[in-house]
Amino acid sequence: MTLDACTSQPLDISNLLEPTQTELARQGFVSALRKHVMVNLSSDMHKDYVTNVKPTCVATHGPESVTPRDVKNAMEKRLLYRVWSSLRYNAQEMVWASVQGVVERALPKMNELAKDAADTNPASGSLRLNPNLEIPKYVSALDVHLMPGCYHTEYTDDDVAQGAVQFAGGDVFRGGFRHRKGNPGGVAESIANYLKLKHPDFKPKRILDMGCNTGKNLFPYLDVYPEAEAHGVDVGAPLLRFGHAMASHENRAVHFSQQNAEGLDFKDDSFDIVTSSFFLHELPIKSIKAIFAEAYRVLRPGGLMVHMELPPNSEVDPYYGFYLDWDTGPNNNEPFYAQFRNQDVLGLCEDVGFDAEQCIKLLIPNYGSFGLENFKDFVNEQRVAPKHGNGASWFIFGAWVQT
Repeated sequence: MTLDACTSQPLDISNLLEPTQTELARQGFVSALRKHVMVNLSSDMHKDYVTNVKPTCVATHGPESVTPRDVKNAMEKRLLYRVWSSLRYNAQEMVWASVQGVVERALPKMNELAKDAADTNPASGSLRLNPNLEIPKYVSALDVHLMPGCYHTEYTDDDVAQGAVQFAGGDVFRGGFRHRKGNPGGVAESIANYLKLKHPDFKPKRILDMGCNTGKNLFPYLDVYPEAEAHGVDVGAPLLRFGHAMASHENRAVHFSQQNAEGLDFKDDSFDIVTSSFFLHELPIKSIKAIFAEAYRVLRPGGLMVHMELPPNSEVDPYYGFYLDWDTGPNNNEPFYAQFRNQDVLGLCEDVGFDAEQCIKLLIPNYGSFGLENFKDFVNEQRVAPKHGNGASWFIFGAWVQT
């Protein structure tokens, strides 16, 4: 295997992505456009709602009876909303288009590097693929997030293309937001540090990330719990190959396996943390229940299931519920998004066996941008989390398994 001369570790697969100046300029434009849409235009749209739409909604439905759907029905008639929605949709497509050429040029070298990592497992991790795995329809039938090819499509042997597009596109997607720029693992970093401060005696030995993608929200757990054994499962082989190559470069002993989280091949009582990030809202409720049942099965007594998701409608005002639900349906190819956000998330935990008194749900600050001292104050209930939005805070929920 080719090693980095400075670190004696396998080469960084992401460094093989070498955009031209023109491509960098295009990516910078897309990041700036997304920021303009999601910050400036979003602020203008909210003002339009408060001034011109909300009074009619309240008068029609009553002050306590306005729903996100009521807001949607009213806002869809507003010119500003239609401009905002069109720009947001096109900016989302532009994210992926801005990196595809870069990925295609680098693909032969990236595939070779990932294959070397899979053959040698230099960091003592592993990559276990299942070419016979049936890809669930909620992945195979849609280009989720408008990403061409979704998570699973393979174009050649040992392919990492979709993992590379997801990784590089993610940088463009986050690039305009100060809370998220340069920190793709902010969710895991925040949850892990919250657990360390809130539950100092909790020492997880094995961690499982469901729907792990390229591992970006699994790696930070190892920074907080370096003695833990980390596992990530996903149905997309290209994501796992890319993630395994990144873990090898970073000398992280992560074990990736191609599995559907609805039916895992791990033994009962074999993990201390089961987690996911931005995963559940892409699934039908039936699948979520199966996944929660699997989490309950594989967790040890005293273990924790914890998921980061968009806050449900019960946790937000009608306008923000409408705003979050933009992604559902054809806007972002996430047909289950709104249905998930209407669920009682703790009720879903209880349905599979978790005790109601052991369930948790809360908003936590983004660790990287909030600062350690402020974060400690939050954990000690001396400070509140910032308002949810654009990566300032994360909504988490789940449950402990009784000892």
